[in-house]
Amino acid sequence: MLRIINISRLGHTLHFSRAVTQWQLPPAFQREFHVSAASLKRRKTAEEKKSPRIIEYSPKKAQTAGGGASDIWRHMTVAQLAKELQRPLDDVQEAMLYVKGADNIEPAFKLADLKIIQEIAKKLGAKTRVVATPEATTEDEQKERDVAPRPPAAPELLQPRPPVVTVMGHVDHGKTTLLDSLRGADVAAGEAGGITQHIGAFTVTLENGERVTFLDTPGHAAFSAMRARGAVATDIIVLVVAAEDGVMAQTREVIQLAKEAQVPIIVALNKIDKPEANIEKSKRELAQMGLALEEHGGDVQVIPISALKGTNLQLLAEAVSTQATLMGLKADPTGLVEGIVVESKTDPRRGKLSTAIVSRGTLRKGSVLLSGLAHAKVRGLFDHNGQPLSEAPPGTPVEILGWRELPLAGDLILEVETEKKAHAVLKYREHEAQQEKIESSSDEIRKKEEEHQAKYRAEREARRLAGRFRMRGGQRVKQVDDNEGKPRVSVIIKGDVHGSVEAILDVLETYNSNESCRLDIVHYGVGNVTEGDLELAKAFDAIIYAFAVETPQLKAAKEVNIRSYNIIYRLIDDLKEQLSSKLPPVEVEEVVGEANVLQNFLINEGRKEVPVAGCRCTKGVLKKAQKFRLLRDGEVVYDGSLESMRHLKNEVDTIKKDVECGLRFRDTKVLPQAGDVLQCYTTNMEAQQTDWDPGF
Repeated sequence: MLRIINISRLGHTLHFSRAVTQWQLPPAFQREFHVSAASLKRRKTAEEKKSPRIIEYSPKKAQTAGGGASDIWRHMTVAQLAKELQRPLDDVQEAMLYVKGADNIEPAFKLADLKIIQEIAKKLGAKTRVVATPEATTEDEQKERDVAPRPPAAPELLQPRPPVVTVMGHVDHGKTTLLDSLRGADVAAGEAGGITQHIGAFTVTLENGERVTFLDTPGHAAFSAMRARGAVATDIIVLVVAAEDGVMAQTREVIQLAKEAQVPIIVALNKIDKPEANIEKSKRELAQMGLALEEHGGDVQVIPISALKGTNLQLLAEAVSTQATLMGLKADPTGLVEGIVVESKTDPRRGKLSTAIVSRGTLRKGSVLLSGLAHAKVRGLFDHNGQPLSEAPPGTPVEILGWRELPLAGDLILEVETEKKAHAVLKYREHEAQQEKIESSSDEIRKKEEEHQAKYRAEREARRLAGRFRMRGGQRVKQVDDNEGKPRVSVIIKGDVHGSVEAILDVLETYNSNESCRLDIVHYGVGNVTEGDLELAKAFDAIIYAFAVETPQLKAAKEVNIRSYNIIYRLIDDLKEQLSSKLPPVEVEEVVGEANVLQNFLINEGRKEVPVAGCRCTKGVLKKAQKFRLLRDGEVVYDGSLESMRHLKNEVDTIKKDVECGLRFRDTKVLPQAGDVLQCYTTNMEAQQTDWDPGF
C-alpha cells in the first residue's frame, strides 16, 4: 500500500515509496486513497521513441456548400431564376402569380427587386443567397450585350427614299466635273491639283424635282479602300470613262467592285467633245470587261456626255432616275437609326465630325449613336453646304457633330436608347477586340517563345561543354540590335480625314526595302498637327507629313521638319527623296575607253622578261592614271592599274582612238593574248536611289 500525503496548502505533493512513520501531520492535512499498478503510466522504450509519430484524425462529415441555398442576384431573368432554383419554369411562373409586384412572367423579363425574387423562392420553399451578377457565359447572353441592326421592317412602314449614286472611275476622267455640272457648283477647282483626295457626299435635286444623293470617290490608285467603301454604301454606280483613254486600271477595279457588291452600273462616256475621243473603241473595251451593254442586248446603259460642256447631262439624270425607279428603293423612317460612315475628320473648331448616310430611321439631335468603338450624342446635323438640319431621313448624307471618339470610315452606325446602354456595349466591344487581338497575336508569341527557348538551350549547352565555371566572369557582352547602324527614316502622318490617312498608310505598307533603309511610322492620326506631335517628332527625330491640315506657328515647330502636302503622290515623292538621302553613296563605274590586244611582247627589264600588250584603242580614250580590266572570252583576267603606257618609244599619259600603244600591267604574271579586250574605266561615288515602287 502506498500512502500519498497531499499538502494542499503548501502547493505540492510528496511521494514516498514506503509508509510514512516519522512525520505526524494533523488529520486536516491527511487524505488517503488506493491505486492499482495497471493505472500507472509506463515509460517508452528507446525503440518506441525512435519510431515516427503517426497522427490519425477522425473523418469529418462532408458539408454541403451554402447549405443548399440557391444563388440569386439583381436583374436576373425569370428563366435564370428557374434554373438556379432547379424548378420547372411553369412552377416559377405559377408562384409569381401569388407574389405582389411580379406582374411580368415572361422568361426573358429581368427581375430588378431582390425582395420579389426572395418572395418567389420562398413560395417555392427554397433558401436563397444573394451573390454578385455572374459574367455572361452563354453565346446568347453575350449577344445581348451588343447591338445589331434591326430585322427588316414591315412593308406597310416602308416609304420611298432618294437613291445613293456613287460616281467612280479612273483618275482625271472627269468625275468631279460631272458632279459640278449636275449640281451647278465648282468643286474640282477647289481640289488640290484637280484631283479628288477624299469622298464627298451631297444631295442634288434634278430638273424633274427628284432628289439624288451622290458620292464622289477618288480615282487615284492610292484610294482603293475608299472606292471599296463607296461601292458597298451605294445603290447605283455611275462609271465615268474618258472617251479618249477608254478602260484604265481603276476602271477595271470599279467594274470588279460592282460585280462583287452586285450593284447596277450606268456608264458615262465623258469628254466626247475632244477630237481624239473614240466612243466605239471605249464601248468595245467595256464589253471585253464583261459589261452587257444595252445595244448588245444587255442592261448596262452607256450615255455619251461632256461634263465640261454640259452635253447629254439630262439623259444621264433620266437614266439614273429610271434605274432608281426600277429598283423601287424604300426605307423605314421610324425607329432607331441605322447608317454608314462615309468619312470622318477632326475640325480644329468643331471637334470630331463624320459624314454619314442614313439608311434607316430619322436622325435627330440628341440621338445616341454607336459606330465600332466610337459613340456620340448628336449635338448638331449639317448638310454638305454646312447648313444646319433639324433631322435627316433615310438616304440623306449628313455631317454629324458630337463624336467622343473618331469613327472609322465604312463602319456601321447604330442608335441606342440611352448613353448607359452605349457605354455597356462599348465595354463589351472593347473586351471582344482585346480578346481577338490576343488570339491573333498568340501565334507570334508562341514563335517568339520557341526562338527564346532554342537560344536558351544553345547557350546552356555551350556552358555545359565549356565547363561549369568557365563561362562565368568577364565583361558582359553588349546586346546589339540587328537593325542598329542601319539608316532609318521616321515619319508622323497627320491627315484631314480618316480616309486620306488610311490611303497614305496603305501606300507606306508597300515599302519593302527595310534591309537598306528602315521606314518607321511613329504615329498617325486625323486632325491638325499638335504640340504633342512636335514633341514626338523631336524625341524620334521624325518628319511630320501634314496632309491637307494646318501646321502650328510655334517656336517649337521651327525645330521640327514639317512638310505640308495636299496631293498624295507629291507626298510619296518627297518621302522617296528622304529615303534616298539616307542611303550611302554607291560606287559607279564609267568606261572611258576600250582597246583590242593585237600582240603580246616580252621585253627585257634588267634580268627579267616582262610581258607588254600591243594594243589599238577602238573606243574613247585610254588614260594611264585610270584602272584597266583585261577581258578574255567575257571573263575578267586582270583588274588593276598600269605600270607603263608607251606610244612608239615615248612614255605617254593618254592614247586616243585608232592609235596603237604598248601597255604594261603592274602584275607581271598576267600574260595578255591576241584577241583580248582591254577596258579603261573610272569609278565615281553617286547618290543611291531607293528601289521602292508604290505603284503610281
